Amino acid sequence: MAAEPDIQPLPVEAAASPTPADLPETTLHALEHLQSRFAGDRMLLRNGGRIDEVSPSHYRVRGISASARLGDVIEHRSASGARSGEIVRIGPEEVLVAPYERNADAGIGDPVFIQTGRGAAPHASWRGRVIDALGRPVDGAGPLLQGKAGEAAAAPLAMSRQRVATGFRTGVRVIDIFTPICFGQRLGIFAGSGVGKSTLLAMLASAEAFDTVVVALVGERGREVREFLEDTIGAESLAKTVAVVATSDESAMMRKRAPDMAMRVAEHFREQGQRVLLVLDSITRFAHALREVAIGVGEPPVARGYPASVFTDLPKLLERAGPGVDGAGSITAILSVLVDGDDHNDPVADSIRGILDGHVVLDRSIAEQGRYPPVDPLASISRLAPKAWTKEQQILVTRLRSMIARFEDTRDIRLLGAYQPGADPELDLAVRQVPTIYEALTQTPQDRVSPDPFADLARHLRSKEKPVDEPVE
Repeated sequence: MAAEPDIQPLPVEAAASPTPADLPETTLHALEHLQSRFAGDRMLLRNGGRIDEVSPSHYRVRGISASARLGDVIEHRSASGARSGEIVRIGPEEVLVAPYERNADAGIGDPVFIQTGRGAAPHASWRGRVIDALGRPVDGAGPLLQGKAGEAAAAPLAMSRQRVATGFRTGVRVIDIFTPICFGQRLGIFAGSGVGKSTLLAMLASAEAFDTVVVALVGERGREVREFLEDTIGAESLAKTVAVVATSDESAMMRKRAPDMAMRVAEHFREQGQRVLLVLDSITRFAHALREVAIGVGEPPVARGYPASVFTDLPKLLERAGPGVDGAGSITAILSVLVDGDDHNDPVADSIRGILDGHVVLDRSIAEQGRYPPVDPLASISRLAPKAWTKEQQILVTRLRSMIARFEDTRDIRLLGAYQPGADPELDLAVRQVPTIYEALTQTPQDRVSPDPFADLARHLRSKEKPVDEPVE
């Protein structure tokens, strides 16, 4: 007698509902969406199979190949309870599953079912909450309301996007002067470890120009998450922030999904017409998670240990940010890029630099001089800066860059004592003013935010100006 297919019916139970007068408006709104998502479902049929091979990072399942699709979420039932995972490869007889939990507790013969499409759906009430990569609350503040389930996320069509046209003030003087940012821009902060990326990201996340901020912390140390959210970002900014967290001890699949969940949340608020800031720390650890998953399914490495799919998935995620279609808002994405060994030609850093609309380079030597944020204005660029500058500001910034370049190029000559004041008027001006410019650009998260950084710089230069006949040291 042939074995019956491993399919389990799950009847949908009817529950007594309170009257509308007993429910708050947000709950009624959520119930309307719930009804629209599942109306008509009398019985849910799950395609099932069984585990026949287990490895430290994956397990193989027989019996669901015909109905499985890449990216499907599965539920694995073991003696310790139900666990989730994702299908990452499909063969004619079996599929490969990467579990979301590190300790999947999978055993040979355990039943596995493909879950129906009931992923987390962002809702306006998520602001001020902290969630994991699957959209589950981790802040102990109770369950989350679910919004309306949408279609699979994808970047807007190129010709349907709005144009990027408006700049805004971040409150960070060195950024606002040398690499100004526009609404809908994608900017990367490139730096090695311990240079100050997270502090600069927190300063940018405090910008008042945005309606909603989405923060994705990928691969961060667990002890730093709460400190970053409560101390660095602060309670005032946190009230309009949705934080998505996947710490370094979580599985590669959770670290892979966290940026996608953060982007889905940002897309939800963009569709509501809001200006959204997406802060992702760090995109490099997302690439590391992609590499770990890809190598686990057998992809060969092609560039310093990274499989080719990593360089396909990076633009697929980042292109979803930016301006929306007409009538929608925008997602301004600021990403930290951890440069391995301070090598800015690392394959991931090089690939991301080509995708983004600008990059800010943090220099370790500047940080060692005590200048924070340690932005290198000569190596940093914003491709949309002309849309944010006036003509006069553009001329001024070009002049400032020239002076700084002259000052830095002659640093060794001046240290050797070969510099002679009066021999080169341009160099004399740079020696006199560039240290003052550096002083004006130094800033801490607690400093007052100025609406006009150019005026602040001019006032600082005037206050430090020396008489023409005073000798230059």
